[in-house]
Amino acid sequence: MPGPVNRMPPVDVDGLGRRLAALLWPPRCLLCGESGRGGRDLCRDCDAALPWNRNACLRCALPLPAPAPACGLCLRRPPPLAETHAALVYAFPVDRLLPRLKFHADLACGRLLSQLMIQAFAALPRPDALVPLPLHRGRLRSRGYDQALELARPLAHAFALPLLDDALIRKRGTPPQSRLDAAARRRNLRGAFAVDPGVVLPPHVAVIDDVVTTGATLHAAAQALRRAGAQRVDAWVCARTP
Repeated sequence: MPGPVNRMPPVDVDGLGRRLAALLWPPRCLLCGESGRGGRDLCRDCDAALPWNRNACLRCALPLPAPAPACGLCLRRPPPLAETHAALVYAFPVDRLLPRLKFHADLACGRLLSQLMIQAFAALPRPDALVPLPLHRGRLRSRGYDQALELARPLAHAFALPLLDDALIRKRGTPPQSRLDAAARRRNLRGAFAVDPGVVLPPHVAVIDDVVTTGATLHAAAQALRRAGAQRVDAWVCARTP
């Protein structure tokens, strides 16, 4: 009879890689340059300054003095989103990090912000899939990357969820929403989104985006997803303006 086989325990190659990277490139705070903590590019003081959006309207993520199922506006005009969750309030230091991701290709900021989203959303009920909010192809060509997709990839990996990055299509380019008031934002986005006819949507999806202000963009995307067969659409965003 052959003797016993000595079996080595499996090697955590990914874990070894992360530890080696931490030794060679220790984390540095993206805001002040001090040493990072907890494997993040954020120091202790800047981490303590993060404006977590803990009390918010469940429908639009508007920061509120206390948790509530819906704010006054959502009670009067319920949005097409079942729930909207924003990890943070768009205030210092988030208002320094997000523009660096969105306009300056600082993907290290995207990695940090996605880590904060993972922390904030860990206890949420899981959707069947994540859908990043797409850029129009013209803006994607000029920018070279989609900030919502950069946030969505780590979320999908962390929560073991399918990433439907080709499901939602931005049919036409639109002027930047930041230059428009709420009514103009809604008009600007009519018919802006569609779902690829080759994609079969699961019943429950969550749209991923960077910032929500009036919610007009997310509402237009949610309406397109619901017309295409999604029974419930949530939004998971990095930050909500106050």
